[in-house]
Amino acid sequence: MLRSLTRYRSHVGRPASRGAQLAHRVRHAVAPHSHDPADTVDSALEASREGTRALKLSVLVLGLTAVAQAAVVALTGSVALLGDTLHNVADALTAVPLGIAFSLGRRAPTRRYTYGYGRAEDLAGIFVVAAIAASAAFAGYESVRRLLEPRDVAYLGAVAAAGVIGFAGNELVARYRIRVGRRIGSAALVADGLHARTDGFTSLAVVLGAVGVGAGFERADPIVGLLITAAILVVLVGAAREVLHRLMDAVDPELVDQAEHVLGQVEGVERVDSVRLRWIGHALHAEAEIVVDQDLTVANGHEIAERARHALLHHLPRLASATIHADPCGHDGRDPHHTLAHHLGR
Repeated sequence: MLRSLTRYRSHVGRPASRGAQLAHRVRHAVAPHSHDPADTVDSALEASREGTRALKLSVLVLGLTAVAQAAVVALTGSVALLGDTLHNVADALTAVPLGIAFSLGRRAPTRRYTYGYGRAEDLAGIFVVAAIAASAAFAGYESVRRLLEPRDVAYLGAVAAAGVIGFAGNELVARYRIRVGRRIGSAALVADGLHARTDGFTSLAVVLGAVGVGAGFERADPIVGLLITAAILVVLVGAAREVLHRLMDAVDPELVDQAEHVLGQVEGVERVDSVRLRWIGHALHAEAEIVVDQDLTVANGHEIAERARHALLHHLPRLASATIHADPCGHDGRDPHHTLAHHLGR
């Protein structure tokens, strides 16, 4: 059994063209990069720090937005604006577990946590979902109560202005979180950015409610509050689905297809038997079984496995480690796994 396990400095992209491959070889010769574990740790640490910076700035922006909206809620009594304010507060608070997760993720692997602490980022998604659910429940409760016990909404201009402020603050945060999340490969941060963008559109719904009340329809405000609650629930379903997929080690099937294609193009690889991928935090990990000529020496087989690993590191986005197991082709009819047959159910 031949195995190769290491960490990386990843290059994101799909299989390169011949011109791109030639350019890459020239760069390799002039300034070869490293796949040394220390370099991977530095890259992962910087990604976590960048994610933490994004969270801190977004919390500041959303916090100021929520404070401004809360002041208008106290002045006007708008339940639609109250729901939007609560949603913005919940969105800001979701940065707390993510920030803790990024901090934990910077810790080095231990004898107990041999893969490190990257999974904390995925677990933080549970708290994000819980915060979204709580804001939906409270906003829905207040909207129903206001429908049953109508109250006047004062200062409609201020309510509309607060809704515009909420949209602007959330869109600014959304763009920043999504940009940073995509750059460092954090699905949780990208999802939180999309969540903020949805919040921005619900803020615009507050403006619609103020317009309705101004037009003489006094129940427009709590009805818009219910619409906002429904929008929060849509976000909740999507966020819960993403968290569940991550915790169940789901990956995009196209990534598996890409990995199989990349391995199949490596010189010396006769067949690709299996590919397994999983996300741990914002890093991707791969395990693959390839088939090589059984007459090769151990050194030559290992060299092919190294080339296969190297190819994956260059062509799979955010790949942090790759374990390559090389099997002999078995031209003589012998099963290379006969010793394990009773464990594998053969």
